[in-house]
Amino acid sequence: MDDGALSFVNELLGIINEQGDMRLIVEKFLAALRREFVYDNVAAYLQDDRTGSLEIFYARAIGRAKTAEADAAWGENIALQVFAKMKPLVQSPDAGSETEDRVRQPYLLGLPLRADGVVNGALVFVRFGGPAYEENHIAAATLGAELLSILFERRAWRRMNEELGALKQQLQLQDDFVSTVSHELRTPLGFIKGYSTSLLREDTSWDPETQKEFLTIIDEEADRLSLLIENVLESARLQSKTLPLRFQPLRLDAVVRDVTARIRSRYKDLDVTLDLQSSTPIQADGVRIAQVFENLYTNAVKYAPGSPVFVGLKQIGRSLVVTFTDHGPGIPPESLPLIFERFYRLRTEKATGTGLGLYICKQIIEAHRGKIWAESNTNQGTTFFIQLPINQVPRT
Repeated sequence: MDDGALSFVNELLGIINEQGDMRLIVEKFLAALRREFVYDNVAAYLQDDRTGSLEIFYARAIGRAKTAEADAAWGENIALQVFAKMKPLVQSPDAGSETEDRVRQPYLLGLPLRADGVVNGALVFVRFGGPAYEENHIAAATLGAELLSILFERRAWRRMNEELGALKQQLQLQDDFVSTVSHELRTPLGFIKGYSTSLLREDTSWDPETQKEFLTIIDEEADRLSLLIENVLESARLQSKTLPLRFQPLRLDAVVRDVTARIRSRYKDLDVTLDLQSSTPIQADGVRIAQVFENLYTNAVKYAPGSPVFVGLKQIGRSLVVTFTDHGPGIPPESLPLIFERFYRLRTEKATGTGLGLYICKQIIEAHRGKIWAESNTNQGTTFFIQLPINQVPRT
């Protein structure tokens, strides 16, 4: 191999090792290849993982058919033949079919693309009006196909690695969830069992005040257990899109005030400031929207104890935006993208949970064609944003 050929191969290798948009890399690669191997059209076909059929991944008209791209040949038939026969194929115009229109005289070269040694696509080059492909042309094109195979295989491995990483994370979240739910179930059951057993003991008598205290604890823990089970079932219904929603005209400012009143009665020391600047009604399920607001309040109490909470509502364009702001410790940057994932929990010493609350909030808001997100700075607090369209079409 002379110095020029070695330099050309090194250039191609350098291109396929670049990072960035796959199509731009392929385009740059084929443009470099064209300096040594002239063609008019090029198309790369890859096998679809789901259907098994060939789908065009990249196509470009560069040469003589550039101005007639819609009418030019893209070699789909020869690509199918290469894929079926698993070998290179050359196709020339039929004898006696000469015409002045070069686009009607395609010379086709099809080369297999491989992954793990198995043909999973085809690379097709087209020359309009010739010249015919010589051995050195085919050798250069074959080199291009082999290097593109490496590029596509690396892309497939990277995508598979990302999918495995996401699956691993989901499995870890589910393992954490099972562990958490087991603990969360055992805790109220332990209280219920312990206090009910104490009340049923025949060798001990309890005064009315103590009996009332024990029964109150049993009642509260039963409610906690019921809420846990309901959250698990509700998250499953939301994930399968089977949770019924009842849309009707709704004023968000009224819902915020109602939920705030309930929260204040539950947490007497909670400092809440409201700034509700819009009374525009929307179509929404009032029970589910209230559930979202209650969850955000509960999170503020749980993760930012003692912090004042600010709740705002204003209209921006054709949307209403609700904000919940606390001044607690904030959410770590590495956790912020994950807080709406099912089963994800912030790791804190003081707070516990199942990791379902924010997931349920997100599903409810998205069912209203809305968006929910959070912004946070460590030790400066967290703000949750809810954006709901004024004239939305409910998701079915």
